[in-house]
Amino acid sequence: MNRATAKRLIERYFRQLTEGCGNSNCTNEFCASCSNCQPLDNNAAAAKALDLFKVNAKLCDYYPSVESRSDENSLLGSKMSAEEFSDVHYLTEHTVCRILSRCEEEGNYSALVHVIGRIFSNADALIKSFRKEEPSATKNLDSLQSKEEEKQSDQSSEKVFSSASSPDETPNGVPNSCEPTVDIDAVRRVYDKLLSIDQVESALVNALIYLTPNVELDLEYLDVYETNPDYLNIFIIVMENSNLHSPEYLEVALPQFCKAMSKLPLIALARLSKLWSMCGLPHIRRMMETFQQLITFTVLSNEYGMENLVNDDETVVAATKCLKVVFYASILGGEVDIEHNEEDDEDSESDELTLHELLGEDRLYKKGPRIDPLEKELGVRPIDCIKPLIPFEDFINESVNEEIEMDKDFTFFKVNAETKFSFQSCPFILSVITKSQGLYYDNRIRMYSERRLTALYSMVQGQQPNPYLRLKVRRDHIIDDALVRLEMISMENPSDLKKQLYVEFEGEQGVDEGGVSKEFFQLVLEEIFNLDIGMFTYDNDTKLFWFNSSSLENEAQYTLIGIVLGLAIYNNCILDVHFPMVVYRKLMGKKGTFLDLSDSHPVLYQSMKEVLEYTGSLEEDMMLTFQISHTDLFGNPMLYDLKEKGDQIPVTKENRQEFVHLYADYILNNSVESQFKAFKKGFLMVTNESPLKYLFRPEEVELLICGSRKLDFEALEKTTEYDGGYNKDSQIIKDFWEIIHSFGEEQKRLFLQFTTGTDRAPVGGLGKLKMIIAKNGSDSDRLPTSHTCFNALLLPEYSSKEKLKERLLKAITYAKGFGML
Repeated sequence: MNRATAKRLIERYFRQLTEGCGNSNCTNEFCASCSNCQPLDNNAAAAKALDLFKVNAKLCDYYPSVESRSDENSLLGSKMSAEEFSDVHYLTEHTVCRILSRCEEEGNYSALVHVIGRIFSNADALIKSFRKEEPSATKNLDSLQSKEEEKQSDQSSEKVFSSASSPDETPNGVPNSCEPTVDIDAVRRVYDKLLSIDQVESALVNALIYLTPNVELDLEYLDVYETNPDYLNIFIIVMENSNLHSPEYLEVALPQFCKAMSKLPLIALARLSKLWSMCGLPHIRRMMETFQQLITFTVLSNEYGMENLVNDDETVVAATKCLKVVFYASILGGEVDIEHNEEDDEDSESDELTLHELLGEDRLYKKGPRIDPLEKELGVRPIDCIKPLIPFEDFINESVNEEIEMDKDFTFFKVNAETKFSFQSCPFILSVITKSQGLYYDNRIRMYSERRLTALYSMVQGQQPNPYLRLKVRRDHIIDDALVRLEMISMENPSDLKKQLYVEFEGEQGVDEGGVSKEFFQLVLEEIFNLDIGMFTYDNDTKLFWFNSSSLENEAQYTLIGIVLGLAIYNNCILDVHFPMVVYRKLMGKKGTFLDLSDSHPVLYQSMKEVLEYTGSLEEDMMLTFQISHTDLFGNPMLYDLKEKGDQIPVTKENRQEFVHLYADYILNNSVESQFKAFKKGFLMVTNESPLKYLFRPEEVELLICGSRKLDFEALEKTTEYDGGYNKDSQIIKDFWEIIHSFGEEQKRLFLQFTTGTDRAPVGGLGKLKMIIAKNGSDSDRLPTSHTCFNALLLPEYSSKEKLKERLLKAITYAKGFGML
């Protein structure tokens, strides 16, 4: 228990000993409201409170005196309040309406303020409020004609509550029915009436400020949810307050509420997420915006640094954990496909200790994919979501992304996860740029570790250390050389793939500081995706490649391209790859489905859509069967039965859904199973221990591999640095940018390829590139050159703008294999 929590608990005991709980029938001898309690002065009460804290003594529910917290409530001692509503121990819509009506008649809302403050500040009373009542109990629960009837109603309802608090449960403890025992519609109607009254709004704020610290303590130390699952009602009722985002709540009440909610056990958070998923888009969006506003407000209100990290801000952390519940509610409430998963080949784990484990680094290099506990409890993953209720992008909080120190956060994520909060445990709140920094740290640390292990092995075995993944290739035999070398490495020592890549072209000078590797990737891809080889097919309309099911190439070739993609991510290189999104979804563990055809095979998708929507007779008009045809590598027609004796099964309105499913499954999965399996095997050789799958969605993985095709040269100009005598005001620099901005799209891509080794923008856009333009001598006929490793352009100080343009165009047009170091 931390000091702040212990302090709050001791203060609660002290207040109980000195002020009491407010219940005249209290039987707790350590409560001032109990007739048997001995009066204590403040010093004696403080000592006694400390003793009670040590033995974890019983704490009473508190019935606060609202008068002490609000000037408007000074009239609560009125006859109407004391006599008519003193025995209201929980609320129903009928009760609220009745009190409100009486207050409007009197022109005095003090009675309503008193009841609202008392019920909303007491956990037990709030749990019992706004229940979905059983028919037999309705009359008793709603009749408040006399004290006697109300007492009977209270006793009757107690029985109903006790029976409702033990729902049938599934083996994992989550109730089979996520239907809440709270009448949410009634709660919303009550809030609509109450929130228009300023005095009641103030009472709700004060009540929440008092309620939540006690709820937090109860959840943390008394396991109240385990004994009464209806404890969740507190959070359901409070979150229906549409004013939680207002300044009155943001300062104290909402931060305390989030801290209490974050203490809910996992099964309670899962149940809450399921309940909210059924609330509809407007209500889920309101909850999302409430937590986002609290996070942003808190971050902007504080200053963070190396000694005061945003990770240590309890309010931001608690609100982020609450936002996770809404994130999964958005997924559950949207379109979800929890089936159609690719089967992962699980390597049998050896019982032998690895060197990482012997060196005490096993926590840093845990085997197997990381799984979010709430994701596991709910049985749904972000990748299972076809379309969430709220777009994923709306959960990203820019203020957090600006303040987070990713080196520290990475350490918390990999090593101190039990004691320190990492925002990477809630990756939905992070942008692709921020997450890519975390992935970069993970990759680099693994590279350095492999380098260190190689040095240790070399010392033991007396061999020359080889700290890099060295590839020596011939430019005109690049595929054969790369394939042979990578195949040997993958068979003999796959861990070498985790070393930093170092490429050398035979017969050429050049030290690989990143630029040579970029050119290597570029040349390999050009060769691999050459249509004459036949490994992939190309769609002229979509400009995308797909696996050739009739390819004559062996699986090792596909494994090579998988390794290349993995190495590109691992070595922070961008590739010019043109795959449909379904490829990345399959890499992340999902099979292709009918919906994926819209991206990969749009013509086929439209045809299948017409089959599904056709209103006439399919048998007579289309005469389709469960036998389909396609062409092989040489253009010859081939027949395939989607089902046994498919040529004899006509497609009808009754079975057309199955036909479309089987057709899509064949095209995207079965027909290319061996090719894709080899491709994925190569990819996982490099990325199997990476948090890639945990942190990124398929569209984000594509961005990591391929970069962005959106080129903002204005942003590049703003972030470019100058060296060797140039600055942004130099005439040649002004001419240079005028020339660049006048280029067409293709010329801009050629320039980017020449300077950086790729024609794509990195994650975050060209503004993240940090290009350098350096002076390379005075006017001459030499062409500009570049260091692609460092994104550096070496530019002579040409005598005229025309000469600069002519020399630059010639350099970028004939750049391949020359002028790039």
